[in-house]
Amino acid sequence: MDVAQLEHCFESGQMITVFGSTGLDQIGTVPRLPKPGETVMGGVFATAPGGKGSNQALAARRAGSDVKHVGAVGDDLFAAEATALLRAGGVDLSALKSVPGATAVAMIFVDAHGENCIAVLPGANATVTAADAEGALGELAAGSVVMLQQEIPQAATERALDLARERGLVSILNTAPYLDSTPSVAHKATILVANETEFQLLSGRGMDELDAAMLDWSARHNQTVIVTLGGDGAKAATEGELFHVNALPIKPIDTVGAGDTFCGYLAAGLDAGLGLKAAMKRAAVAASLACLKPGAQPAIPLAAEVEAAMASLA
Repeated sequence: MDVAQLEHCFESGQMITVFGSTGLDQIGTVPRLPKPGETVMGGVFATAPGGKGSNQALAARRAGSDVKHVGAVGDDLFAAEATALLRAGGVDLSALKSVPGATAVAMIFVDAHGENCIAVLPGANATVTAADAEGALGELAAGSVVMLQQEIPQAATERALDLARERGLVSILNTAPYLDSTPSVAHKATILVANETEFQLLSGRGMDELDAAMLDWSARHNQTVIVTLGGDGAKAATEGELFHVNALPIKPIDTVGAGDTFCGYLAAGLDAGLGLKAAMKRAAVAASLACLKPGAQPAIPLAAEVEAAMASLA
């Protein structure tokens, strides 16, 4: 889908629906990441709401959009903490179901350079089904924005993508975490967002061929492709066009949640009527700011912070 088509398919100002994961992050800040079988001493521990779906929902909400988050939590003590910032931020949780068992947990180590490694225990996220996708998307108007990731069962995500196509919705699929099944569903989204490692796995081509690979993928699947590049910003390919936006020059403290911040701000910008490049520029600045604070959801900047940072670049 080319830039002109993409910008005309949005119904500006509608509620964004996020169909995805909800969880609690358990974060250990350590001097360096441990190697297999190694114990690293020192550091501090904290918890914060997380899950890629919840992170992106909160980011879109803090960016200024009305947002509904659809997913599942357990009936344990972690559920309230996992949804606390969503509730405080005004995200609609009327379609978030509570099921017997554990809420999802992400166990995260962050080193002194802001790099991280993460293990996710899916808990209630594993109970999200194709039927939940039908309930969440079945009544949405054409042009509504649906945002998806890959931390719930892939059958549910794929059904949501198929429904989005059938109903004329704008679907944004973030290919994180990358799965064996990702290549079979990635082409179904209106907009595909991947980091550089994920896109290399998806395309089978190296970073030295990134531009050509993005243009080839976009043309072959009639799809807008965005590849996030960390401190180098992000690139987008549409039919016949490739462009780049810069990140802020920063020294990161913690990169957890930066990609989710980018996705949420991207969706909100497009929903507000920004063009693709302008929405990406805003999203890249927001993602940079998210790297200046620890944690995922606590670090997501407010719209006013992003606007101030963008004004300083002008």
